[in-house]
Amino acid sequence: MMETIFVVLIGAVAAVLANRNIAVFNDGLRPIVSEHIEGRLKRRELGLTAFAMSFGLVIGFGIPFTLSASIILIHSILLGTDIIGLIIPKKKWGSIAAALVGGLYGWALISGLEGFVKLFDHLPVNFLEPMGEVGTPVVVTFMAFPALAVAMQFTIKKGILTFAVAAIVRQLAVFVNDKGFLHIGDNVISLNQEGVALIVGMIFLFTFAMREKTEEGSTVDLASIFSDKVKSIKKNVFFFMIIGGLIAGATNLLLMAGDPISLSLLADGKQADAGIAAAARAIGFIPLVASTAIATGVYSPVGFTLIFVVGLFVPNVWLAVIIGALVIFAEVMLLSFIARFLDNYPGVRNSGENIRNAMTKLLEVALLIGGANASNMIAPGFGFFFVAGFYLLNEVAGRPIVRMAVGPVGAILVGIIANILVAMGLMTIPQ
Repeated sequence: MMETIFVVLIGAVAAVLANRNIAVFNDGLRPIVSEHIEGRLKRRELGLTAFAMSFGLVIGFGIPFTLSASIILIHSILLGTDIIGLIIPKKKWGSIAAALVGGLYGWALISGLEGFVKLFDHLPVNFLEPMGEVGTPVVVTFMAFPALAVAMQFTIKKGILTFAVAAIVRQLAVFVNDKGFLHIGDNVISLNQEGVALIVGMIFLFTFAMREKTEEGSTVDLASIFSDKVKSIKKNVFFFMIIGGLIAGATNLLLMAGDPISLSLLADGKQADAGIAAAARAIGFIPLVASTAIATGVYSPVGFTLIFVVGLFVPNVWLAVIIGALVIFAEVMLLSFIARFLDNYPGVRNSGENIRNAMTKLLEVALLIGGANASNMIAPGFGFFFVAGFYLLNEVAGRPIVRMAVGPVGAILVGIIANILVAMGLMTIPQ
């Protein structure tokens, strides 16, 4: 009952924030919502744009990951509430309608998830467990994204150097673990090799970024130029505290995760590792979220995503709610300071977009591999054939399905086809 209440409230509050043009989850929607606020875009066009930008990600990205781990990927709910909040007209009754529909959507998501899990038990080919393989490569390859971001921003040579050092550090961590060199008393301490490599990569990325100097006369005082927009965000800080606390609490209950990497780790029971991955992602996304918020006056319902880190490391759900609310309050209050910091270090400011692009490219490759592996577990041989063909045909068709979603969607389609073939007697149940 408590789990359902958390998800319903998150859906309701997030839909209201979108309806009132206060916050949207989709990074690409914030500038568009700002256009509507300033009167250059009609509400109807805004709603249709939100649907076009987010619906495919909900169906092709959020839902497949949610089903693969029985943990709600935050994209599943907040991309949906973006659509709900922006499609419903912003009138006197708009917020009430958005809250009702958003809450209903949250309830349907968590209730439907339980129903889906039970349904799989009755299928000839239960492909829920193989779907877990979709996220397996993501966990291992995630440590490479800082090197890719460095290569995209600071030359390929520096990217290769970052990658090589991270790889060496990872193998040193494996060696230390195998030999049991680290221990407290009689307890051997095991390092997370991917986490160690990720930290090293992030150190390289931010070292290069902070060494990038501002050209003469090129500095821009973001905080001063967009002071009114920063004020509008601060004015709504109470709403952010509510949803921040709710999401931190839901994460603490292991109901949801903020990204595919931490979701996959949680599915494997590695909560501490999931927290480290979530922290690395949050640090990397601060420049992007801060810059778009300051420039548009529209925030993110998850802030800098640090609330997921709170949820994963705080031992008690109600403590997580309180700390999550305080963390997002501090983020909002520090926006002006962060803007001035980004002005002083343009390399750090510019790294936000490169980090996002690097993560996207890495996830495209990792999820394609994971989707192919999952598909082949469901239907040996046919799975590889189908996902490869599905990917290539999607490319030729102009990518109607985003690359990141091809692997997970392909695995689901293979599972459906496998059940049909078994029912028709054209395929034996894989052992």
